[in-house]
Amino acid sequence: MYRPPAFREDRIDVMHALIRNHPLATLVTAAGGLDANLVPFTIASDRGDKGVLRAHMAKGNDQLGMLRRGQEAMVIFQGPEHYITPSWYASKAEHGEVLPTWNYVVVLVWGTPQVIDDFEWLRVQTDELTKKQERTRAEPWNVTDAPETFVTSQLRGIVGLEIPISRIEGKWKVSQNRSEHDRRTVVSGLRAEGRSAAMAEIVAERLRQ
Repeated sequence: MYRPPAFREDRIDVMHALIRNHPLATLVTAAGGLDANLVPFTIASDRGDKGVLRAHMAKGNDQLGMLRRGQEAMVIFQGPEHYITPSWYASKAEHGEVLPTWNYVVVLVWGTPQVIDDFEWLRVQTDELTKKQERTRAEPWNVTDAPETFVTSQLRGIVGLEIPISRIEGKWKVSQNRSEHDRRTVVSGLRAEGRSAAMAEIVAERLRQ
């Protein structure tokens, strides 16, 4: 991934936090031809030096054959993103030498997938994924709320996936290449137009660092 120094993010904890907050990722394989699917992941940060991704997918998914070949795959986690208009830059009024751009946050992960055909593993992984997404609800739904026979039948239709992370790269392109004044007016512009509170907060956070 192209990562100019201003936009590089190499801190494992920061990248893992983005994965936890934006778990739906694009799983890309190239064995036998390019293929991609959107898959929600959990991450075990305490396993290995870079962590281990966990997921599940339908047994009928054609990509599963590629995953069983034991070749490297890429997983793309997309965080907040937003178009940045030149009208927000303070420097527009000073010299006019400004252009539109796009701010975004992304984490790329590489690793060799391991397909897991284990009922108990699947039960734990699906339960973990559900609890993470339901935890902020007033009345969280639990896997045990569904009939056991129904849950069992559904689990028999999926397989597990673990990807020990061999390489991980983060890119936070959030106006760091602009002057401090421009970055502050980007934050103000995003907030004033109600476009992206998440991106406004990220730009402001990087200003404070």
